[in-house]
Amino acid sequence: MILKASGIVKSFGELSILRGVDVMVDNAEIVSIVGSSGAGKTTLLQILGTLDNPDNGILEIDGINPFQLSAKKLAHFRNQNLGFIFQFHQLLPEFSAIENISLPAMIGGKSKAESDKLALELMLRLGIETRKDHKPSELSGGEQQRVAVCRALINKPKVIFADEPSGNLDTKNAKELHELFFELRDEFKQTFVIVTHNEDLAKMADRTLSMQDGNFI
Repeated sequence: MILKASGIVKSFGELSILRGVDVMVDNAEIVSIVGSSGAGKTTLLQILGTLDNPDNGILEIDGINPFQLSAKKLAHFRNQNLGFIFQFHQLLPEFSAIENISLPAMIGGKSKAESDKLALELMLRLGIETRKDHKPSELSGGEQQRVAVCRALINKPKVIFADEPSGNLDTKNAKELHELFFELRDEFKQTFVIVTHNEDLAKMADRTLSMQDGNFI
């Protein structure tokens, strides 16, 4: 088991978002989380990905409770163990595709040359190597999302969290992205936790968890 969360509670003021969520995810498992808007999916994903703190509950990733780490150690833990893919890419507009991908590796302490080498290998793997010097504004939506996937993968994370990863893609690009997740899992034995409204992606997952009113049903 790579991830275990117990009794995760989160509120914003008087509004209760998560109400004691429990979830376990195995190594190299692809889990999709579905549910209507406002069910708490993204809030849960952000807590599981250590981007937000719960009000209560315990999170373990690979046997470590990340919320017991100092801010500096948590940032390092996140950089080395977790990858993130967002609906809106979150690419830095002033940097080229390869620079966007290389950044987490450089933050993790690798040289620019080594980071660029790893980035180019991933771009080759995902078929976007010819776009390496293009800025995000010069890329199609599908290409931007593949750059984001490369960036998420560059430090070989144990768990990749994806929030509506195909939400802005057309049917063809969405299908290719979904298939890519499963190829990557089979190749690199990585774990994926994916929040999605896409029924096809949810059905492809090893397991689908449905949220309603701040908990799984």
